[in-house]
Parts: sequence; structure tokens; C-alpha cells
Amino acid sequence: MKRGFFTIMSAQFFSSLADNALFVAAVELLRTSGAAEWQRAALVPMFALFYVVLAPFVGAFADALPKGRVMFYSNAIKVVGCLMMLFGAHPLAAYAIVGLGAAAYSPAKYGILTELLPASQLVKANGWIEGLTIGSIILGVLLGGQLVGHHVSGVLLGFDLPYVDTGIDTPPEAAILLLIFVYILAAWFNTRIPHTGVQMRPLRKDRDRSVMCNALELLPDFWTCNSRLWRDRLGQISLSTTTLFWGVSGNLRYIVLAWSAAALGYGTTQASSLVGVVAIGTAVGAVAASMRMRLDMATRVIPLGICMGLLVILMNYITNVWVAAPFLIVLGGIGGFLVVPMNALLQHRGHNLMGAGRSIAVQNFNEQACILGLGAFYSVSTKFGLSAFGAITAFGLVVAGMMWAIKRWHDNNLKRYPEEVEHLLQIARHDDHH
Repeated sequence: MKRGFFTIMSAQFFSSLADNALFVAAVELLRTSGAAEWQRAALVPMFALFYVVLAPFVGAFADALPKGRVMFYSNAIKVVGCLMMLFGAHPLAAYAIVGLGAAAYSPAKYGILTELLPASQLVKANGWIEGLTIGSIILGVLLGGQLVGHHVSGVLLGFDLPYVDTGIDTPPEAAILLLIFVYILAAWFNTRIPHTGVQMRPLRKDRDRSVMCNALELLPDFWTCNSRLWRDRLGQISLSTTTLFWGVSGNLRYIVLAWSAAALGYGTTQASSLVGVVAIGTAVGAVAASMRMRLDMATRVIPLGICMGLLVILMNYITNVWVAAPFLIVLGGIGGFLVVPMNALLQHRGHNLMGAGRSIAVQNFNEQACILGLGAFYSVSTKFGLSAFGAITAFGLVVAGMMWAIKRWHDNNLKRYPEEVEHLLQIARHDDHH
């Protein structure tokens, strides 16, 4: 791998680490300030908001500038969101700004790989990114839990600057302040990313038209790409599966926190450890899938999605941490084994249909829209009295039911369009078509 690749990996790791730690700190900030539980649940859809709203534009923005600079700007936006959270803005609004930075960051971090590395190294590079992302989720959630815990927060709050009143008086505020420096570290790595030499594609400028009109010209192309992927006989199956998986997984991160408090009596620090346990299982499942599955076998994992949904419901009957930990590892493992081959199939079909960058934008839009929709539903339901146990039951039924419908959809494609599906599978079996 080229030297710049490891610089990109370092920047990605620290940025994602701070994202996941900040989520735990934001939950604790809302809890200690007396905010209603529905507001804590609303953190998940608020983070996804700009992924959905700006999906047609962030890909073009990432292609218009050197991607290292785009990643630097994105981390700077995240720092602004943290500062807003510390100095008076509502945590939900401030967290949405952090989500804005993440939405701009995503196309740049994946797109730069195709500029920096030859095609023969892209699979390995994506494996590095996914592995580091899962690692950053585990460590980030654990870090956030420890930062708001009594021991670490006591040390952080013990630091005082002479003659300066920082206004940092609570554990979550101290955690957020420290995470600003982690984002700054990630931004510093962004400045060390070398130029790839690829010609930039500037955003089209028409002096006779407003910036808004020029930006809106990107919408038809985006919706064309979105429609093309949904019409593809394998793309539609992989996209629907990954959309559902990430929509549920994104919200399950908070639901596990709420469930840990209700079923096990855990505080934020202890509960965050269980979220990390799920991520460990996902990592194990992802590694197993990468070793055993081929691209043309991806659709065979669909029944695991039905199994995963039914297993989620069983969480309601667990009241002991020694049962909860291995159960969550198994649950995460099934999820990892499910999503890796389906995600690879989606990237393959997207690359063949429209190119990697646009495919990533379409994938982000659908997955984050699902997170936003399910998160909004959960937040509203919590406001009207839905318990963590009820939410777990609802999410489990949604996963099992939707995965059953996706399986029926794919079976129907095999019956009605056997030649078309077989042709697409043949393409997946040969690298020369990629």
C-alpha cells in the first residue's frame, strides 16, 4: 500500500472514533440535563438528517476539490458542532451539524481510494476501512462510556485554567471538550494526505443563474442513478437488505443503551460496553463472511436476516449480563455475516451501473433515510410511552418481516427473470467484467 493510504486510514480511524464517543457523550448530556427520553432517541435520526438532505450534492462536492481538503473541512464542521453543544445550542441541533460533517466526509473517504490505489488493491483497501471502522465503533463507544464515567470525568474536571472560567462543569461537557481534540487530530492527518494527481471536476458555475439553480441540476442525475440501482435484479435485493440492516443497526445502538438500563439497571458507562460487544460480534461475522463467501453467493445469506430479527425479540427475556454478552456477540456476528457479502454485491452492481462515487451516494441516501425514518418512528413512539422492550419487539418484527419479503422478492426474480439474474451472477464471477 502507498504511504498516503495509511494516512487516510489514520484520519478515518480518529474521526470515526470521535463520532461514536460523541454519541455516548450526547446521550449523557441530554440525560443529565433532564431531557425527555424521546430526545435522546432522536439523536440517531438527527445525525442521519443531512446524509439524506445533501445526498445529491456531497458526491459532487467531494469530486470538485482534493479529497483530503474535503475531509479536513468535514472534520472542521464536526468541531463546530461540538462547540455548539458546549456553548448553548440544543444538543439535537448541534449533533445534526456533526452529522453534516459526517455526510460530507463519507464520499471523500471512499472516493479517494479509487484515485490513490490500483483496482487490484481496492478490495483489500475496503477491507482495511471496514475493519478500522468497526474497531473505531467498538473503541469509540467504550471511550465515550469511560469519559462520562465517574473516574475519568473526575480527572478531566479536576483540570482548571488560572483566571479562566471555561464553563465546563459536567462529565459529558468534559468528554465533548476532549473529543474536539480528537477531531483536530483527525483533521491534522487530513492535511498530510497527498494529492493524487487526479483532475478535479469543479461544480458547474453559471453567472446568469443562482447557486441554488446550479445545485439543483444535480438532482435529476442522482435520481436516475437511484432508480437504476433499484431496477437492477441483484442491485435491488442487495440495496434493500443493506438499507434495512443499517437502518435498524443505527437505531439499535441507542435501543441497546435503553434496554441495558431497563433490563439490567445499567448506567451509560456500563451500557456502552454492551454496545461495544455487539460491534465485536459484527467484526467476527464480517471476517468469517470475507473468508467463506463469494460475490455470486451473496443472496444465500438472506435467511440470516429473518433469524436476526427473531433473535432481537429474545432480548426482552434476558435479565443477566452473563447471558446478554454472548447473546449480543452472536446477534452481531449474524449481522456481520449478513451485511458484508450483500454490501460487496451492492458495490459491485453500483460500480458496473454508474461508477463507485455515485453508487456510494445512492447507498448512503437509502441507508440513512431508513435510519432517519425508523429513528423518527422510535422517537415519536417513545414520546407516547413506548418502552425499550416494546421497541425491541417492533424492530425485531420489522427485520424478520422485511427480510422475508426480500427473500420472496428475490425468489420471484429467479422465477420470472432467470436468464437476466444468471447473466448478472456470471458477471459477478469474473473480475474482467468489473
